[in-house]
Amino acid sequence: MRVALFLLPLLLLLAGCEEPAKPRETATKPAANAPDPAPVLKEMDIDQVPDEAHKPLTNPKDGEEVAVIETNLGKIVVRFFPDVAPKHVENFLKLAKEGYYDGTKFHRVIPGFMIQGGDPNSKDDDRMNDGAGGPGYTVKGEFNRVPHVRGILSTARTMDPDSAGSQFFVVVADSHFLNPKFYEDGKVVPGKEGYTVFGAVVSGIEVADKIVNLPRDANDNPLPDNPAVLKKVKIAKWPVK
Repeated sequence: MRVALFLLPLLLLLAGCEEPAKPRETATKPAANAPDPAPVLKEMDIDQVPDEAHKPLTNPKDGEEVAVIETNLGKIVVRFFPDVAPKHVENFLKLAKEGYYDGTKFHRVIPGFMIQGGDPNSKDDDRMNDGAGGPGYTVKGEFNRVPHVRGILSTARTMDPDSAGSQFFVVVADSHFLNPKFYEDGKVVPGKEGYTVFGAVVSGIEVADKIVNLPRDANDNPLPDNPAVLKKVKIAKWPVK
């Protein structure tokens, strides 16, 4: 199944309006111990949630692990947010240290939006299966309140909220429509999970800007004579030399 960013359609629930029937004048006793109706929780955008609404996109602390993505167009350095997405960070670090990403490509680029990579299928010349590959397992969604602003590193998935694997994307422009929706009690609204943010670019966003504007085909895949290759993804300590 192709892993991509999906825009979830809004379902309009239309209900017919009828005049309520008048109650019969009987001596029927009310049911004992009738439960109170469940409260209706208000949906909230992440910037309406008071605790941890916006995570500052600051530089990492000295000694903090970062990923150095070396491409044929330049170097991108990203930091991680293990406090909000520990399993996604752990998964990326594991794959990077195994050399899983080396030789893959950014196989999907949409100007003014994002660049997507991490698919092992993109290592070969068969572009038709790009976007359908993965590590053979999935990672449960860790939807959090870090907004999808320029430079954010997030996880690609299918319509299944728990289908993340190896593919990731970097947004080159604020993309708040990718953010999850939350109830007042802090739980994610089912069907409006958005995408799991697990890091951010701290250096080389201009390289992402180059990649996102590469000539592309009808599937948003950069053309074969102008690929965006991840030559090597290595884990290093900040500051990167």
